[in-house]
Amino acid sequence: MRRQRRGLQLLALILGLSMIAAACGDDDDDASSEGDQEADVATQEGGDLVLGAEQEPDCMAWTLSCSGASWGFWTAQVNTMPRAFDIVKQDDDTWDYEPSILLNGEPEIELDPEQVVTYSISDDAVWSDGEPIVCQDFVFTWDHVKNGADIYDRTGFVDIGSVDCTDDKTPVVTYENPYAGWKQLFGGQFGILPSHILEGQDIEAAMGRGYEWSGGPWVIDSWTPGTSTVLVPNENWWGDPKPTLDTVTFQLVADTSAEFESFKAGETKAIYPQPQLDAVEQIAAGIEGTGSSINADSTPNLEALWINNEKPPFDSQAVRQAFAYSLDRNAVVEALFGELGITEASQSFNATILGDFGDPQAFAGYEQDLDQVDELMEGDGWAKGDDGIWAKGGQRAAAVFRTTEGNARRELTQDVIREQAAEAGFEITIDNLAAGDLFGQALPQGDFQLALYAQVLTSLEPSVSSLFLTTNIPTAENEFSGQNWTRTNIPDADEPLTEVDRNPDAEERSTAMADADALLAEDATSIPLDPLPNLFLWSNDIVGPQEGEDNPIFGPFADMHTWALAAS
Repeated sequence: MRRQRRGLQLLALILGLSMIAAACGDDDDDASSEGDQEADVATQEGGDLVLGAEQEPDCMAWTLSCSGASWGFWTAQVNTMPRAFDIVKQDDDTWDYEPSILLNGEPEIELDPEQVVTYSISDDAVWSDGEPIVCQDFVFTWDHVKNGADIYDRTGFVDIGSVDCTDDKTPVVTYENPYAGWKQLFGGQFGILPSHILEGQDIEAAMGRGYEWSGGPWVIDSWTPGTSTVLVPNENWWGDPKPTLDTVTFQLVADTSAEFESFKAGETKAIYPQPQLDAVEQIAAGIEGTGSSINADSTPNLEALWINNEKPPFDSQAVRQAFAYSLDRNAVVEALFGELGITEASQSFNATILGDFGDPQAFAGYEQDLDQVDELMEGDGWAKGDDGIWAKGGQRAAAVFRTTEGNARRELTQDVIREQAAEAGFEITIDNLAAGDLFGQALPQGDFQLALYAQVLTSLEPSVSSLFLTTNIPTAENEFSGQNWTRTNIPDADEPLTEVDRNPDAEERSTAMADADALLAEDATSIPLDPLPNLFLWSNDIVGPQEGEDNPIFGPFADMHTWALAAS
């Protein structure tokens, strides 16, 4: 950007929009507008609530690779799947695991001579059809994730040797290998599956287009892909309080501008937009009768430039390193999010909610340095053609860049990255896809060279093994299961990444992560970009959302059973 006029003009446009947002945030993790409801607001009985949704999943079979989009997790999964642990805000404003209402309390854990976790399931816990949630449901879930086909992420489950049932309400989980993040298993990412319904079934066929059962406060009434998802109360949910709304509809509005228009017009009562520039501008200006929260400093999101390490020209480590040196990431991040207090690029693949785990500065050495680009490319046998683009053996240093279509902020980011890369001798073309196609097909099957998207934590575990272990590379042989979409292949990193998963000692885990960070940075397997902040806006017609209570892992809709509509 510092040498290209068009890039400077684009930055000026971005900065001009961002400056308007100066009043929308402060130094706290969460900033909220003055739209919060008073505790004594009168509410109506029942009612139909319509919420805006920017994306939808490719499928609702949460254990399978087609379910990668976060919007499916936030809207339907957390509201219908029972889980052993919730993630709850603590008195010191941090978030931590607490046993959910599924359990009778903290499980018992033994670590010597082997790790054994014993759960006690509440006698009140039942599926929506009235059948009790039992130990066999834990057995079925473990066996399916460990041994099933096309699994999104087997991390942790592969370390379990057996799940035994002392009785119907007492699962005993014995690990072949210790697993420090055991609380996330049977927890938020997948939840627990009903064995009495799914035993012997094809999971994709049984769940992919939605399912009629539930172990949460809501049941999926309908899913019309491309239009909406409708939830209704689970009449057999044993929690408290029970849902009081008649229906909750997540209306798909993929375009951010249209999403805001529908929100301002009252057509949708809450939205959870990605931080587009016009979103920040409108929050700053204020929208009458609404509340908002911004989580800018401690988020579960890590947006990055994800590189397919198997596709030319990025199948060369030298080329990946040179590409990293071609970018001024700090300038991009400050332009996009500076007025939210985010001014520097992320320098590791761990989200900021995990603090200083590992080496948070692992990628800091990659600053824009065109001389270093030249040295690396020439050393790898490349030469610039008359058009200024590197070439080698008849191959140009060209790549197709993909992200979710219709996302204005990401499209602006792509434009800046493309201009910076062009100055350094890389030719980048853009071919964006619908979210379902990107996350459900292109990324798992390796149909990309460079991609921009955010990895969003579904637990508080400080682990990136699912993203980078060689055993998690999707292939035709494993039916493209596994989340190592970048095809990162660093065998030396497998050991420290695995130790992060297995070692219960927090300090030793962090040291192991730092070792892995160094290897990932040296390889330039992908390039961290920004800690994508969360924005949540709601109408004061909703009684329930509290200031700063957007759950950083489960999203803002996890407590919808506590919501009501204000009386007219």
